[in-house]
Amino acid sequence: MRSLGTREAGSMAENREVPLDRAQVKKAVQALQAFLKSKSSGDVLLLDDSQPISLLFTLWKIPRQTQTIRIPLPHGQRSDTDEVCLFTKDEPRMTAEQTQRFYKKLLEERGVTNVSEIIPLKTLKTEYKPYEAKRRLLGNFDMFLSDARIRRLLPSHLGKHFYKTKKMPISIDLQSNNLGRDVQRLVQGTRLTITNRGCCSMAHVAHSNMTADEVTENVEAAVRTVAAKLRMKGPIMKLIHLKSQSSVALPIYTSDLSHVSVLRRSKENSKTKKVKKNEAGDEKQKETTKEQKKKKQREEEEEIPQLVPIETPSKRPKMEKSTRKKPMQKPTKPAAAKKVTTGSKVTKASIKATRKTGKVAQKGRRKIPKGK
Repeated sequence: MRSLGTREAGSMAENREVPLDRAQVKKAVQALQAFLKSKSSGDVLLLDDSQPISLLFTLWKIPRQTQTIRIPLPHGQRSDTDEVCLFTKDEPRMTAEQTQRFYKKLLEERGVTNVSEIIPLKTLKTEYKPYEAKRRLLGNFDMFLSDARIRRLLPSHLGKHFYKTKKMPISIDLQSNNLGRDVQRLVQGTRLTITNRGCCSMAHVAHSNMTADEVTENVEAAVRTVAAKLRMKGPIMKLIHLKSQSSVALPIYTSDLSHVSVLRRSKENSKTKKVKKNEAGDEKQKETTKEQKKKKQREEEEEIPQLVPIETPSKRPKMEKSTRKKPMQKPTKPAAAKKVTTGSKVTKASIKATRKTGKVAQKGRRKIPKGK
């Protein structure tokens, strides 16, 4: 199995080509077909049923945006028994039956024979409004096409189950001059839906009734178109596997480990660039803060007035004298007045009598011996 060659250090040139070993792919296809035949040999009814063969793409990084890639295949993966439905626009001044006849005639004139049924938008709104009718519509057809003019109106009328099962209608321009070729490419081709929820995605490429050479050619064409249309930078493909619904995934491509060093170097370069930018920004901020401090100092120096020496007074201020005189004054005793009941007149004789009674009581207390 071939792998991508090593790149020069620091070079980030994009190499979109994914080299596949044709012999290795053919061996994987033959092993897968042998497994499917051995599994279906017990049941005679399953011999006529074809199983889809898919490619599993594993990317190096999770993409930032979702993307749908249309993949034209050299050999059609759909059989003649597959049912294809087309949703069309309502033509003015025509009923639903008249628009259906109009587009049937248009497809016959352009040589389109793959479309089995045409449903105008008016019939989709009326007949397929219940949930059960939508589920029946989803199960009756293998593929859905829609006029590009009504693409934005379909999600509200179809429901979530169409998009969960990945059977959403593919838009097509019914007014193009090469309508037959476009329909043939869409019906016989496939598409790959890449989401930003993971790094793995799958696309149906062939079926079990095809020959080994036809399957290998479809695989090579699919890998080429996916590698060319992916909106990513740097190394893209990590692993590619071939599998069916009931088989193990067989590896047909593994990328070289040198891509890991390339990815690490790119991350380190981006980190160093961010650090340098942050350091430059910090230096600029420091310079600006220093300049602001200098400006503030200059403004403060300009605003401060010149200091004038203050003469000390020879005499002490009057406040000091008043403070010294205050403790010399005798405090008034309003307590005696409080004891007097309200309504009685306060006299000097009453005040003296109260004082004497207090002194006599104190002397009587002192004369009592301590032992008794």
